Amino acid sequence: MAFKLFMHPLSSYCHKALIGLYETELPFESVVVDLQNEAERAALVKLWPMGKFPVLQNADRSMTLAESTTILEYLAEHHRSKVALIPRDPEVAREVRFRDRFMDLYVHTPVQQIVGDRLRPAGQKDPVGVERSRATMTTAFEVLEAELSKHTWAVGEAFSMADCSAAPAIFYADKLMPLGDRYPSLRAYFDRLLARPSYARVLREAEPYFAMFPG
Repeated sequence: MAFKLFMHPLSSYCHKALIGLYETELPFESVVVDLQNEAERAALVKLWPMGKFPVLQNADRSMTLAESTTILEYLAEHHRSKVALIPRDPEVAREVRFRDRFMDLYVHTPVQQIVGDRLRPAGQKDPVGVERSRATMTTAFEVLEAELSKHTWAVGEAFSMADCSAAPAIFYADKLMPLGDRYPSLRAYFDRLLARPSYARVLREAEPYFAMFPG
């Protein structure tokens, strides 16, 4: 198989890329990388020196793409299906890209900072950083609540790259700061994401690994 996705089933950014791959129905092979395994980590670093996943490789074209947004941009341009991850309309496309960055910067990143702090040894915790991350997520939830009362998906009525980014970001954020009843529009949107076949499949595949999540 030409395409390989180097990933881990618990990684939110890998979820983001996987949703896009399942939406476009591009055939690919998943290669699970255990970063605690020296050989597997070295193989990933050889592909992408930063040593982070996801990484999408196309052996037939000697092409390697790192970073989830870059992977989704590639899929949107070269492997279009009935789902347009990035719309052709430039104004709508700009909004999709903005919402993708919003999710990564103000939900994904704070989630990772909080989780990372839980993995730190005693005496090296960063309570101030955790509170800042929680405050950022709270503001992001409020922004999303206002926006998602207006339409079905992150940008209008069509599923897009922005929703690929939103699904895992909100999934893990909800584990750290449960949405509850405070954000009804965001909660309803999250329920739609959970019911989306592409993300439901990602979660089924990740289920055996959830016990490892320090949530």
